[in-house]
Amino acid sequence: MTDNLTVSVLGTGIMGAAMARNLARAGHTVRAWNRTRAKAEPLAADGVHVAGTPAAAVEGADVVLTMLHDGPAALEVMREAAPALRAGAAWVQSTTAGIEAVGDLAAFAHDHGLVFFDAPVLGTRQPAEAGQLTVLAAGPPAGREAVAPVLEAVGARTVWTGEDGAEGSATRLKLVANSWVLAATAAAGEVLALSQALGVDPHAFFELIAGGPLDMGYLKAKTALVLDDRLSPAQFAVTTAAKDARLIVEAGRANGVRLDVAAASAERLERAAAQGHGDEDMVAAYFASFDDTARSDDTARSEGAARSDGDA
Repeated sequence: MTDNLTVSVLGTGIMGAAMARNLARAGHTVRAWNRTRAKAEPLAADGVHVAGTPAAAVEGADVVLTMLHDGPAALEVMREAAPALRAGAAWVQSTTAGIEAVGDLAAFAHDHGLVFFDAPVLGTRQPAEAGQLTVLAAGPPAGREAVAPVLEAVGARTVWTGEDGAEGSATRLKLVANSWVLAATAAAGEVLALSQALGVDPHAFFELIAGGPLDMGYLKAKTALVLDDRLSPAQFAVTTAAKDARLIVEAGRANGVRLDVAAASAERLERAAAQGHGDEDMVAAYFASFDDTARSDDTARSEGAARSDGDA
């Protein structure tokens, strides 16, 4: 198979749009579809053909890449695409779908003669736009050469976790990784909220831990989004993070583990979304620490002023 492929990208949100652009830049023929077509239209300027239906997007595709909200959404869209799917095509399924949903998606692939790859990614908007994602992938060794150009276009590294995508080993690792990311993000937001409540300049805390084992680049990067009022455009949105947190809780419960931190993170994210922060970066769960949106917005502004007056 030639390295120049016809790739269908279904779902052009924060991650899918970036992946489609990088695939086009790598010289592949890219067809993209999104439920809200207006969100996909800007991709035309990057040489991506925007299709009106999933079936039109996947017709003749060597590789179908899905980056949708969740497992049920991915299955629904693939069912819409089914009449035009080519038997033998590869399906790179990058939606964070959850363990149970991966089995359903793999079953669909089997029924339609697709070569299934469980392939969620680690990274947010910036690494996605730079083609620097980490791809966690499970799938048959015999089919990996065919999808390698796609994985190389969207990511800097591919970590193979297994030979059977239906087992969901890549998704399992993704959920473990996301549990850490969500816990760290929640902690970052609570540090800011408690600092505000106690009248502590958050920079005093950053300076206290600087250079030691408690210091984290991620902490400073995430808190800066709040302090500098840069929550939009989101690196990873509150609503998507809430969905992932629920998947983590469900995976733990199904396997006999109670994940209190993940459950609390899900509740905080959902509360922030209800306050109107659903499309903002996931660290906007910070606002869930306050009784109402007005108070939290005032807090963000006051802390933003403290950030501008403090050390970078």
